[in-house]
Amino acid sequence: MPTRIRLQRHGKKNNAFYHIVVADGRAPRDGRFIEKLGTYNPNTNPASIELNLDRSVQWLQNGAQPSDTCRRILSYKGALLKNHLQIGVNKGAISQEQADVKFNEWLQAKEAKISGVRSTVENDKRNARKAALETEKKQNEDKAAAIAAKRQAAAEAEAAAKAEAEAAANAEEAPAAEEAPAAE
Repeated sequence: MPTRIRLQRHGKKNNAFYHIVVADGRAPRDGRFIEKLGTYNPNTNPASIELNLDRSVQWLQNGAQPSDTCRRILSYKGALLKNHLQIGVNKGAISQEQADVKFNEWLQAKEAKISGVRSTVENDKRNARKAALETEKKQNEDKAAAIAAKRQAAAEAEAAAKAEAEAAANAEEAPAAEEAPAAE
């Protein structure tokens, strides 16, 4: 019975969420599994991965073969490195303390790198929001200026029309006023 460490798909359409499981190689993708090792959510940035590291290493030592995607996930979380170091301990190449120190150093460096990526992503989002807000403010100012210009032009046209109407009314009143005393 060849065992595989692979992903089991869950979640909605276009919103996948995966369980990392150990399953018989002959079982269907979303079918029976032996043990659930963790979860993988590719929808977040960076992807959220929860993994039982000790059980993963134990399954790797027992001969379970990870799928390509699971191999990358296990490498990302350090399970393959821990397995490699444990093989060195079993062969007597290094002591358990040395292996633990190497793994902890790698883990700290990895956490620093991940936190750097998260802060970069957050800064990019914040800067994008600021830029969008500035663009929106500029567009609103341009629209307000265009509306003000339009209203001013309409007011000027109305004032000109009023002035013409008054001038015409004055022109009509002046001859009528002149004609009226002459008729008397």
